[in-house]
Amino acid sequence: MPQKRRSQSWTELKQAGNESFKSGQYGEAASLYTQAIQLLEKSGKKTQEDLSVLYSNRAASYLKDGNCTGCVKDCSLSLDLLPFSIKPLLRRAAAYEALERYRQAYVDYKTVLQIDCSIPAAHDGTNRMTKALTDQDGPEWREKLPPIPSVPLAVRERPTQMATPTPTAQQNGTCQTERPGDAAVKQAQVLKEEGNALVKKGHHKKAAEKYTQSLKLNPTEVTTYTNRALCYLSLKMFSEAVQDCVAALQLDPVNIKALYRRAQAHRQLKDYKACVEDLNALLKIEPKNTAAQKLQQEVQKMK
Repeated sequence: MPQKRRSQSWTELKQAGNESFKSGQYGEAASLYTQAIQLLEKSGKKTQEDLSVLYSNRAASYLKDGNCTGCVKDCSLSLDLLPFSIKPLLRRAAAYEALERYRQAYVDYKTVLQIDCSIPAAHDGTNRMTKALTDQDGPEWREKLPPIPSVPLAVRERPTQMATPTPTAQQNGTCQTERPGDAAVKQAQVLKEEGNALVKKGHHKKAAEKYTQSLKLNPTEVTTYTNRALCYLSLKMFSEAVQDCVAALQLDPVNIKALYRRAQAHRQLKDYKACVEDLNALLKIEPKNTAAQKLQQEVQKMK
């Protein structure tokens, strides 16, 4: 008689969702997180933090899958449970941006900067929204903004593990988050520029080595990851290119180069579904990106 299969716990479902997410299977990850949420709620042992993390994780899957409305909803649920959490704030901001709801995106990005002023994705997002809102509403755009919530001091002093794991040293500010020293950042920049020069000469292997040295000194520079991903694509190291793009997107969820280069790598790995997902996400941000449109057409013929 066959053994009865043991049902999975919510923590096991969450871990399985994490693994699916890492491998680019965002629809499967969202389904697993949904099962984990349902199981945790039924168990009667739910904590606000655990449930908040699951909603935030599912929101990340929705965002990657192009379901920006679902992402906004889940991030809001996550923030209702654990207010001023950085990851759902950043994910909701990215979703709002993709939906062209620039005022709401600006508010979320600015809220993140109140919590931790060293996060590059929030600085970059604020700058993009400032430009978009100036173009949309003119010089008086600030008058049309929703209220920006005031972050309590207790939240700003919350341990850094509540924030994204890779703060930056590139932004000026007075926040206390641990970050690379000025000397390390400067040396990392020198190595990155040496890598750029090698790329221009077509020496992609040597350039990748320079970028690796640079990232050891400053692991928070988005463009170093996307530049090394470009080298890995040229060297036919497609899995490594995917990993670098994932790292870049953790720092900047709407980075066009990371989305495009990961799509290229997925195509070479014959993961056409993941390739199309990345291209759809990219085209939501830049609908007229001709390179993405062309690659999308080519991949759809292969499926």
